[in-house]
Amino acid sequence: MVAVKLIPHLLSWAAILLLLLRGFPGRRPTVAAANISGFALGAAATLLLFGSFPGEFTFGIIRGAVGGSFLLLWGASVAAIYRGALRESRSWWGSRFLNAPLAAAGGALAAGMIAGGICASRLSGADGNSVAFLLLALAGAALAGCALAADKWLPKSFTVSPAGLMSAVVALLLFSASYMIRLDIFAPLTMKVMKFTHDFVHQFFESMLIPDHLFILPYLWDYIGLLFGKEVGFWGGLVIWFTPALLVILAIRFERLPSVAHIRQGAERRKLLAAAIRARRFLLLVPLIALVIFAVAVYRSRFPSVEYWDPKPVPVTASAAGEIFIPKSGEIDIEDGKLHKYLYKQGGKEARFFVLMTPEGELTVDLDACAICKPDGYGQAEGTVLCYYCNTLIPLETVGKPGGCNPVPIPFEAKEDGVHVDALTLINTWSSTIQSTSRVKEEGK
Repeated sequence: MVAVKLIPHLLSWAAILLLLLRGFPGRRPTVAAANISGFALGAAATLLLFGSFPGEFTFGIIRGAVGGSFLLLWGASVAAIYRGALRESRSWWGSRFLNAPLAAAGGALAAGMIAGGICASRLSGADGNSVAFLLLALAGAALAGCALAADKWLPKSFTVSPAGLMSAVVALLLFSASYMIRLDIFAPLTMKVMKFTHDFVHQFFESMLIPDHLFILPYLWDYIGLLFGKEVGFWGGLVIWFTPALLVILAIRFERLPSVAHIRQGAERRKLLAAAIRARRFLLLVPLIALVIFAVAVYRSRFPSVEYWDPKPVPVTASAAGEIFIPKSGEIDIEDGKLHKYLYKQGGKEARFFVLMTPEGELTVDLDACAICKPDGYGQAEGTVLCYYCNTLIPLETVGKPGGCNPVPIPFEAKEDGVHVDALTLINTWSSTIQSTSRVKEEGK
């Protein structure tokens, strides 16, 4: 089962190795050695980190490395479109860069380490990590041999521009990371865009006193209200996500054709221009493929192939003293590490909450809602709980701690027989939380 899960990650790394070999034609031995060594080093270091620092720490490092590669792609794409728009020569940006030993070795090593770290993250929860790591090493060696053979089979004319190479490598890293919800980048990106837009518009309204402005007509609030929905995060995230690859494509398209003014014969001119156009089309192929890979990564992020544990809330009642009691044993074992939801009703009010045993072995009681999002609730998968409204992943280690999109913690008392929660505190906390999360949305009407 673990071997099957590794297939997309290993194939992504093999594709990265092949692209690097085509992108650095003058440094093939250096690139192959650096990338393969980086893959092994990244995988071993990741498993070592998981053994020493279990939990979100290692995932955070790998996710940060993947995100950092995306930021570097943004810088490279902006530089590429700048040079392409100015019609500058590709002398340094092209052949010199492609054959620079430091660029070849450093880039291949970094890409290999990130790819190896992503693969090893898939093994972090598997039994028998030593056997799984041996399987990873054997499969990786076989795929590396396939990539080297494919490089020899491809025609020499098939080359990759530096910016196109980087776009494809980063796209493959993001695609590989999208297979693990704890390493996915697109969902956190959309969440940050949504929250930034909400906060910016909210602060702008308050500073400019727009709600009381005489020139704001009522129907305009219908359009302003769109900025307070979660869709603004998705569409804003798409713009940030695809722009680098599009800039790289435009930069290649803007590259000037060779001068033919010194050639007198029309046939030779046409041949030279046709060859240049054909070479440019080859250069466009890789970033176009990268654009498709970016789109697949978005789909993987929006529709992950994981099943969320989301139990139906169990109705509970309070005692005459106003106390809700959740037993530790019985039909539901609240210490099994799974999220268990409950529903309490009092008069015309109700509150959803859940009980969870964290990886540290401590029980926590929290609302099935956070302090900033619509109360759509949470599901549990792969060492996290997921906010259904904004798709934010909350590591199990941080559940029970206030702030951000974390579930709002509820005071409780853990005894030998079970968990005791004050019903009035639960209802009041739920009501205040729902009111605070709906206030900003009401201002957008």
